Amino acid sequence: MPGMIKKEDIEKVRAVADLYDIVSETVTLKPSGTGTYVGLCPFHDEKTPSFSIRPALGVWHCFGCGLGGDVFGYIEHRENVDFRDAVELLADKYHIELHYDKSDNVPEHAGSKRSRLLEANEAAQEFFVSQLMTKDALAARKLLDGRNFSQADCQRFGCGYAPQGWDNLVRYLAGKGFTQKEMLDAGLARQGQRGIYDYFRGRVTWPIRDSTGRTLGFGARKLYEDDAINAKYINTPDTQLYRKNQVLYGIDLAKSAIVKKRQAVIVEGYTDVMAMHLAGIDTAIATCGTAFGAEHAKIVRRLIADDSLGGVQLVGPLKVDGQSLSSRVVFTFDGDAAGQKAAIHAFGLDAAFSTQAFVAVAEDNLDPCDLRIKRGNEAVRALIAHAKPLYDFVIDTAISRFDTTYATGQMGAVKAVAPLIAQIRDRSLLDLYSRKSVRRIGVDLDIMRREVNEARRRLHVRDEDAYAPKRRYSGGGAERMERGMNPYANPSVRKALEHRDAAEQSYYRMDDAVFICEQQFMATLIQVPLAVDPTLFANLTLSSFMTPVFRTLFQAIAAAGGLPGNDVPQGLWMHNLTKAGGPMLESVINELAVMPLPLPPSEADAERNEGQPAENAQLRKPTDDERRYASELITRLLDTGIMRRIGAAKRRMAQLPDGAEKIDLLGQITKLETLRKDLQSRVFGNNVA
Repeated sequence: MPGMIKKEDIEKVRAVADLYDIVSETVTLKPSGTGTYVGLCPFHDEKTPSFSIRPALGVWHCFGCGLGGDVFGYIEHRENVDFRDAVELLADKYHIELHYDKSDNVPEHAGSKRSRLLEANEAAQEFFVSQLMTKDALAARKLLDGRNFSQADCQRFGCGYAPQGWDNLVRYLAGKGFTQKEMLDAGLARQGQRGIYDYFRGRVTWPIRDSTGRTLGFGARKLYEDDAINAKYINTPDTQLYRKNQVLYGIDLAKSAIVKKRQAVIVEGYTDVMAMHLAGIDTAIATCGTAFGAEHAKIVRRLIADDSLGGVQLVGPLKVDGQSLSSRVVFTFDGDAAGQKAAIHAFGLDAAFSTQAFVAVAEDNLDPCDLRIKRGNEAVRALIAHAKPLYDFVIDTAISRFDTTYATGQMGAVKAVAPLIAQIRDRSLLDLYSRKSVRRIGVDLDIMRREVNEARRRLHVRDEDAYAPKRRYSGGGAERMERGMNPYANPSVRKALEHRDAAEQSYYRMDDAVFICEQQFMATLIQVPLAVDPTLFANLTLSSFMTPVFRTLFQAIAAAGGLPGNDVPQGLWMHNLTKAGGPMLESVINELAVMPLPLPPSEADAERNEGQPAENAQLRKPTDDERRYASELITRLLDTGIMRRIGAAKRRMAQLPDGAEKIDLLGQITKLETLRKDLQSRVFGNNVA
């Protein structure tokens, strides 16, 4: 059996794996300081970014939940796999052949490997697509053609056909080398009394992919009346790859448009997604066999950026020169009872977004696919353009059920609407919607307020203010640096950033000159180790550091072999340092690696900001500013260490009687003071008196 992956192959994968590209597959990233990017954490629920990455070092860290690590650690958490599977997934992505040490002591993986399940799904997709043009697939082609989908449209969206029969797909996959267990674990087959058989039979199929285009499962529509499964639509059952509350059909096609336009359109079916995209609404996605839920909302929110102006969150729709520039989520529902129920469900999820949600309902309750068939692409585009705010839609729908010309109807409307208004967490909108509702119903505002407040207490609604200023972390500090600015050239901005770094870190709560110098030096050493002068570094001792965490980190650097050589890869330097530091220092190292430095961007950072691929192999050559900053920091540390030795010698002198020992100490102090002055002059020049 295969043993451990060879270390040199792991380092090959580490060197080519681009953390920025991998993270941005599911998270919208924005520049934040020199070479650092921030976004909403994919591993915990948040509305303001606390997730940071440093692509040049291949390190990520979330200041909210505390998770962090390298590119392998990111894949482990995102895909819920172990280290070996993470390496194999990345090796497959970057087409790197892995070699294994032969060992009988390494246990087999439990269950099918994730990479094999992905391969099985891709093979199944190839099979389904190949069957669509066969004679047996006539019913499937008629269904798609009847919805105005051409052969080219079907190819674009990956439509296929699962033939009738017992084991057509099973035999095809077996011929490709897949085991029965892999077919079962992928949800492509089921176990019967006579063996395994195809799960999808006699149906039109659609591939359900993740945002990177990997096929995780399938959706399938019934074609024949004698189908053993009565459900009109079925989906892949939950597997290691596929979780129905965590997948969205069309996300692979819509992701780039969602990020660019900061809009997502949520529809109810596969053909609706196709119709939307073909009509020009390229941000359309759909859930797969379940209602749109909180996990789906997290996926969308990480792709849509929040609106902000200064410190104020702008969650409402904005316009510039008549054009809407705001992020928004649009739900399409039927206008019938089921659609209204779905709208109320979405109403409960509205607080999950830092943007405003809208509802689009077509006349005659047509779904987007039927609307396109009957009235064309322009009608589909108009449907989204004239979407109504979700709050207004749900509240107006509730009021319209009552005849408000009568007092009993008015009170019935109040009783129906008050619990809906009460669910609006944003207190800045609570009074506004109360007033709008009473104007339509025709009752006093006090009556509505009383009912709303009572419902609010009963439902235990948490009070929020969506328009209140929000900070990135709890620590506060200076405003985020503008893209491309050079804080090193402005002493006040530089100092503000240094103090912000001290305030925002989570491993040691102290803001003073000694701590700041030690923190900045450690961050510089981790991020740009070649900027540190080896001669000066060799003079550092444990007594050069006063902060306990940095004293321990200095020892970890020594355990990792000291400063790295020019030929050491970036990722390996971080790996060796993290390994030497152990679990206690791992989070500290990750935080320091993504911490903004008060320095101008390097060429590598500028290339990344311009969308150019950044070199992630060897440690990059430091800039002159980085060398100078590192020298200033290390000089301060050495100077402070010498000062402590002088202070200790003078205290000792004060306790001694006149004699040889006292004279000897005086000579040592003189030498230390000369050394201190020479050291300062070397870096600070004529500024030293």
